[in-house]
Amino acid sequence: MENLFEISDLHLEYVSTKKVSGEKEKTYALNGVDLTVKEGEILAVAGESGCGKSTFARALMLLEKPSEGKILFKGEDISDFHCERLREFRKDVQMIFQNPYSSLNPKMKIFEILEEPLVINTDYKKEKRNEIILEKINQVGLDESVLNKYPHEFSGGQRQRIAIARALVLNPKCIIADEPVSALDVSIQAQIINLLKELKEKYNLTIIFISHDLRVIRYLADRTAIMYLGEIVELAQTNEIFGNPYHPYTKALLNSIPSFEENRDKNKVLKGDLPSPNKLYGGCKFFTRCDEKKDVCLTDHPIMLEQSHEHYVRCWI
Repeated sequence: MENLFEISDLHLEYVSTKKVSGEKEKTYALNGVDLTVKEGEILAVAGESGCGKSTFARALMLLEKPSEGKILFKGEDISDFHCERLREFRKDVQMIFQNPYSSLNPKMKIFEILEEPLVINTDYKKEKRNEIILEKINQVGLDESVLNKYPHEFSGGQRQRIAIARALVLNPKCIIADEPVSALDVSIQAQIINLLKELKEKYNLTIIFISHDLRVIRYLADRTAIMYLGEIVELAQTNEIFGNPYHPYTKALLNSIPSFEENRDKNKVLKGDLPSPNKLYGGCKFFTRCDEKKDVCLTDHPIMLEQSHEHYVRCWI
């Protein structure tokens, strides 16, 4: 498979108006992310809340401007995209947001919500737009009776289906799904996950799936990237991540999955304090919470190394 995205040394900092010791405070949200996304795969990005997953998703859409680094889309640097080329890029890459209650305009009917991207981005006639809208709303498991209603008339699961239909109307090559099921009941989560899987097969979609729910990721994703405080610390095929994790952080995350098994390693749990995101560190950021740390972990920043076939880990252990 060819690479759709190639991300290298991606940094994103937020600068506060607040001054500390005479200087404006910075929050280091992304710190040198290196990642490739292959055409037609589902790549999951997992980690705790606050690790930078959503910031990464927004940076890929240029909703947040990176401070440093490159994002190549089909070999082109998206930071060079202006006006028309940026519009074409956003037709190819659509986003599903986390909250289905706030991502749909409450003043617009569902038909208007689905028609808006087509009006802005295409020169299709009304008849063609109607045809596309009806096709997509049916494909997400809803019928045309919903089109004349407002978002508040639907459940969370139905709203997320509408959000998915909106993402599909422009026939994108890639969908970035930012925690698309975290606000939904478990039974509805399963429906949305299965829907995403079906749509991926039907359209050969590339899906970047942002989530902290490892059970969902295990079922859905082809590859999984584990993120910790703005860095990718482990990357491999999903079955490798779950079956043979290397990084102590990955092991602790997997051990946090609720289970009835009594043989889980209860020592492999996250403990200790998170480092401040307002400081840069010379060593490993996981040092303060790692029970396998060595002296080198405090002084030298680990690099990503291939431990086995296409299994990469950022760790000195």
